Amino acid sequence: MNDDHIVSSFDEDMTRLETMFLEMGEIVTEQLKSATRALRKEDRVLAKQVVKGDKQLNKMEAELNDLAIKILALRQPFAGDLRKVVTTLKSAGHLERIGDLTRNMAQRTNTITKASADTGPIETLIRMSDIVQDMIITIMRAYKNRDTDLAMKVRARDESVDTSHNALFREMLTYMMEDLRNISGCMHVMFMAKNIERMGDNVADIAKEIIYMNTGDWPEDKRIKSDKTSRMIMDPDAL
Repeated sequence: MNDDHIVSSFDEDMTRLETMFLEMGEIVTEQLKSATRALRKEDRVLAKQVVKGDKQLNKMEAELNDLAIKILALRQPFAGDLRKVVTTLKSAGHLERIGDLTRNMAQRTNTITKASADTGPIETLIRMSDIVQDMIITIMRAYKNRDTDLAMKVRARDESVDTSHNALFREMLTYMMEDLRNISGCMHVMFMAKNIERMGDNVADIAKEIIYMNTGDWPEDKRIKSDKTSRMIMDPDAL
C-alpha cells in the first residue's frame, strides 16, 4: 500500500467522521423542534415519533464512536487532526445526551396530553427551545467552518437559556400556588424546562471542545451560569 493511498483513506475517514457528526446535529435539531411542536399542539402521535426517533441517534453515535476509534488506532493522527477526532468523539456524546433529554420531553408531553393536565403558560419554554435549536444549528456551523469566534458566541449565549429558565420556574410556581390542581401538569413543564436548560449546557460544552480543537487551548474564562432555580423559594404571602 503506497503513501498516497494511505493519505487518501485517512482523508476519507476524517470526512466521513465530520459528515456523521453534522448529520447527528441535524437530527437532534429536528427532534427538538418536533418535541416542541408536539407540546404546543398537544400532539401525542408526534410525541411518540420523537421517542422512537431517539434510537436512530443512538445508532449513529455508536457508528461514529467505532469510526473514531478506528482512526485513532489505525491512522494515529496528531496535532490538529488528533484534536478534531477527540473533539468530534466527545461532542457526539453531548448530542446523544441532548437526544435523550428531547426524548424525555416528548414522553412528558405524551403523559400530560393523555391526562389533559393543565400546564399553564408555556411560551417561555417554547422560547427556550427556540434558542437551543438555534444554538445547535450555529455550533454545527462553527464546527464545520472551524470558527472559534462563533463557538465563543454560542458558549456565551447559554446564559440566555438560564435566564429564561429562571423566569419559567417563577411562572410555574405562581401558577401552581394559585390552584393545586395545576401542580401535575406544571411539574412536567418544569422538568421539560430543566431538560432544555441542560441541552443548552451540552451545546456550550461542544463550543468549548471546538475552541480547543481550533486553538489547542481551553477557554480561559469560566462560562457564566445564571440558573438560579435551585435557590428559589416562593413566599405564599407575596401572592
